[in-house]
Amino acid sequence: MQAKDEFSGRPETESHLVARPHPLPPLQPFSAPTSPWLHCWAVLTAVATLALVAVGGLVTSHGVGMAVPDWPNTYGYNMFFFPLSKWVGGIFYEHTHRLVASGVGLLTTILAIWLYGRPVRRFLRFAGLGLAGAGVATLVTVPWRWSDGLVVGATGLAASGASFCWPRCSAGAKWLRRLGVAAFVAVVSQGVLGGLRVVLFKDQIGIFHGTLAQLFFALTCAIALFTSRWWQETALKPDGGSGSRIRNWTFWLLTGTTGLILLQLVLGATMRHQHAGLAIPDFPLAYGKLWPDADVQSIAGYNAHRLEVMAVKPITAFQVILQMVHRLVALGILAAVALCAWSLRRQLGPKNAGSKLALVWLGLILAQGVLGAATIWSNKAADVATAHVVVGALSLATGAILCIVSTRYAVFGRQGVAVPAVGRQEFPRSLGSSPASVTGMN
Repeated sequence: MQAKDEFSGRPETESHLVARPHPLPPLQPFSAPTSPWLHCWAVLTAVATLALVAVGGLVTSHGVGMAVPDWPNTYGYNMFFFPLSKWVGGIFYEHTHRLVASGVGLLTTILAIWLYGRPVRRFLRFAGLGLAGAGVATLVTVPWRWSDGLVVGATGLAASGASFCWPRCSAGAKWLRRLGVAAFVAVVSQGVLGGLRVVLFKDQIGIFHGTLAQLFFALTCAIALFTSRWWQETALKPDGGSGSRIRNWTFWLLTGTTGLILLQLVLGATMRHQHAGLAIPDFPLAYGKLWPDADVQSIAGYNAHRLEVMAVKPITAFQVILQMVHRLVALGILAAVALCAWSLRRQLGPKNAGSKLALVWLGLILAQGVLGAATIWSNKAADVATAHVVVGALSLATGAILCIVSTRYAVFGRQGVAVPAVGRQEFPRSLGSSPASVTGMN
């Protein structure tokens, strides 16, 4: 007797068997259950990172990145023992930036360790004792570095003490633990880049420093999402439990738009760290034209008529062209985000969380455009330029979150496979041969 298709009731032919979607068992959890306190800590880390981006933006906007010429110390002091009476002028901004960065580093370290759950207690205990011993050795052998020994020893005692009351939650999934390690490596790298920027006095390092800060903020937001109750509850539900779906091109549109925002932030960081003031002082025109002249005579004329008193470097043709590319990319981002918001609203409905988040994303892009224009109109006022940086970070993180959330609704494959009502996920063969490739399990 010829077999029949369980969905359509039609006889199964060889070609039909190849074309028919292959059903999988119900989806498995995307991650091990995590503590709600872990999620709160991840959110706190993300918020603190955004504050760090803001303080760093103020440092660059005020042009005081070299107000403290040494690193990791502050004018010879251990940074945690720098006298309050000396926090004046640009030193206040740069030293505050370093202290906030240290706080974010501590939060990230705890988050990365917390993702390993209860089994990490032994590591904390012995690592803490080792640090405490190193602190005591520093106090004994190098007494004039007592402040460094005190900081290291206190950190070790705190870690060792924390091992006795460490949360008893289970460890997160392997991929989530790796994300925590990646966050730790990123925050350490960010600190080293900031220090090298001071020690080597290289503006180019500042570009990487600023870009990594944006990526790190997006990473902390992603970890906060992955540890949320919503993410865990929807892991076993097709379409995130909403019954809505988006087409695969919408997912790639979201991904491409987010990548375009990252490119825009790199362009912005490049302009900010040129420290040459405004390459183009008017908006929406550019030196009174739709596209400014960039020949040698024109550039010389621009520099001769500049009104900025803080600009110590002359502008170049490269900076003028870079500013125009920045404006054109901004228009492209606005159009792309508007298309993303329209597509998600049309495919998921106006009440879906993804649709609402896309509207927030569009609002951020509009605000970013206004702040960009205000930066020019205000002659790069520090508070306006810093707000421009902060909203840029929020725009990138929102795009990244939307890309991640959309995987709950996306249909991958050429045909656009439907999910049967019994709650099983259809598995396009082009993606692989095991449930792990879909669920992200290891």
